[in-house]
Amino acid sequence: MSPIELDYRPHLPQNLQVPIGCIGSGFVVSDCHLPAYASVGFQVAAIASRTPGRAASVAEKFGIARAHHGYESLLADTNLRVCDIAVPPAIQPGIIFDILRTAPHIQGILAQKPLASSLAEATVIVDACQKAGVCLVVNQNMRYDQSVRSAQSLLKAGVLGEIVLATIDMRAIPHWMPWHEHLGWLTLRIMSIHHLDTFRFWLGEPERVFASVRPDPRTEKEFPHVDGICLYILEYQSGARASSWDDVWAGPAREGAASDLGISWRIEGTKGMARGKIGWPEFPRHAPSTLEWTSITTGNSWHAPRWSEAWFPDAFAGPMAELLTALESGCEPDLSGRRNLGTMALVDACYRSAHEHRAVEPFATV
Repeated sequence: MSPIELDYRPHLPQNLQVPIGCIGSGFVVSDCHLPAYASVGFQVAAIASRTPGRAASVAEKFGIARAHHGYESLLADTNLRVCDIAVPPAIQPGIIFDILRTAPHIQGILAQKPLASSLAEATVIVDACQKAGVCLVVNQNMRYDQSVRSAQSLLKAGVLGEIVLATIDMRAIPHWMPWHEHLGWLTLRIMSIHHLDTFRFWLGEPERVFASVRPDPRTEKEFPHVDGICLYILEYQSGARASSWDDVWAGPAREGAASDLGISWRIEGTKGMARGKIGWPEFPRHAPSTLEWTSITTGNSWHAPRWSEAWFPDAFAGPMAELLTALESGCEPDLSGRRNLGTMALVDACYRSAHEHRAVEPFATV
């Protein structure tokens, strides 16, 4: 048992029955969003897809009352109050603007990360939602990985002291989707964005970032890209440093060699250390992330709390819980579109740094 209370579960709204409409019925909805929502009791009332058979199949599996061919008919359903968007990033901004233009009954939007293809485009979306009075939340769900959130509890409790160094080491081979092929960018906006957002969650806003990228040899054969393997260092005014090695090649594991895949993280402070492993690379096997920590405030030992929940799918309830709670309270959620601009700024700064071969100061008003 941990001597520190770890606040790793989402804080649920009082009203779980706010009618949600899902736009998209692919993997992230059917295997992540909907199982997580069902586990906590959220009410998904409708689902839309460009593939009618797919929407109907997912609706039947999860007991969703209405399946729509195309999101336009879903938006006409005035019983809905929240839209959960899970589509490729090139399509997402247009859907958000259509919601603001045609569906005044929608009070909240949960959008996927990346919110847009650049900080400038994301800022336009955030401003439009704010002007319309619509609560926008971005689905940065790694903040709800149980080990990541538990680490934040340790940081808040002060048992690690002043932070010296935080690192994430990702050696994993993602399943790139067909829509990735036409973007011109890859890992920084799809995978690294999770880690950059996690560093902001843990340590706040960095002063500058230095990034270096190269193509992934495997994926480069399928489509051209610059940012396959991504390395970056964040510098903080406090003196803390954070760094991630985002390796989506991880050796020729798909080409016949043995594999050594996984994601680990570590935080070192003046009073203690914490380390963890992320269970996501083992999905669809249910693999909870882990945490171990030690501190001079609790003696010469390692504490190793455990839980049954896993990032995939359980953490996906967190961003929706933030949105529904914000609609109840009127308070800005931690994952609001406005606050997410800091993460978008970091991603853009990484691209600029890698291109110019120098450290870059992120630029955003958050």
